Amino acid sequence: MSWAAIENDPGVFTELLQQMQVKGLQVDELYSLDLDALKDLQYAELWAHCAVLSVFSRPIYGLIVLYKWRPPEKDERPVIKDAVPNLFFANQIINNACATQAILSVLLNSPGVTLSDDLKKLKEFAKDLPPELKGLAIVNCESIRMCSNSFARSEIPEEQKSSSNDDDVYHFISYVPVDGVLYELDGLKEGPISLGKCPGGVGDMGWLKMAQPVILERIDRFTQNEIRFSVMAILKNRKEMYTAELKELQRKRESLLSQMGDPTPGRHVPSVEQSLAEVAAQIEAVTEKIIMEEEKFKKWKTENIRRKHNYVPFLFNFLKILEEKQQLKPLIEKAKTKQKSHSTNPR
Repeated sequence: MSWAAIENDPGVFTELLQQMQVKGLQVDELYSLDLDALKDLQYAELWAHCAVLSVFSRPIYGLIVLYKWRPPEKDERPVIKDAVPNLFFANQIINNACATQAILSVLLNSPGVTLSDDLKKLKEFAKDLPPELKGLAIVNCESIRMCSNSFARSEIPEEQKSSSNDDDVYHFISYVPVDGVLYELDGLKEGPISLGKCPGGVGDMGWLKMAQPVILERIDRFTQNEIRFSVMAILKNRKEMYTAELKELQRKRESLLSQMGDPTPGRHVPSVEQSLAEVAAQIEAVTEKIIMEEEKFKKWKTENIRRKHNYVPFLFNFLKILEEKQQLKPLIEKAKTKQKSHSTNPR
């Protein structure tokens, strides 16, 4: 029962969530860990006439740090070896399952996420098992393996690939709050690492403020010798959140319009007009965000179709046709000449 490596991409991981029948979530790559940027992801405030109309929470369920694996450095932080109530921690058993397992580490530790029947059964079956057997339960879950392997590139079967010391092997670490404590979940360690108590839960900034310096410190160590790393967030579907915000703004606009037509003396018409203009501007901004999300998902869908397509038969037949028309060898010679001229005349 083999697991194929999948590309490290938010579009891939988002569709993987969909295929695992986990609805209402998406994965986005974070380009900044600035607290203001994280707050903008976590909350939305709707304003009118310098007053907050309402605050929308946009839950971030967990963060995943991806980096090119290298021999582990000495880590003095204590590892929790005893079972922690309500915390699902699994050891990594197979390298190629690392990305999927990091995602599961967030899903299976987030009460606010509605799990599929298969994931519920997995969690219930493995909840009392030790970490190594939890990892074994994951890699032996046929439905999860099939979902993950559906994103494998089909050009070369995984079992036919030869490995070398220069292979790019990536590792994933999850950060998730559970019962008021922030945990670092690294499947290559014996157990989880507690990063301390954090106020609130997934809808609060407390755990993000705690996770930020830990992740930044790790990134600083990466960037000394390696630039290939990224931070991804598993969060509530942005389009669904923006649509809810849009409906709230539209209701407020209707209320303001009704006030405009109210003949009651003493009304502050300029104040209502200003509020109406502010709400209209926010409606325009949120509508633009919805359009951007729709375009992003269309792009992800197209990219995933291309990832899954096997181009080898096309390339084989194309080269065969060129050879039959005696055009292949001249093209090869032309390419060799061009390469030689570039090597002898470097810029």
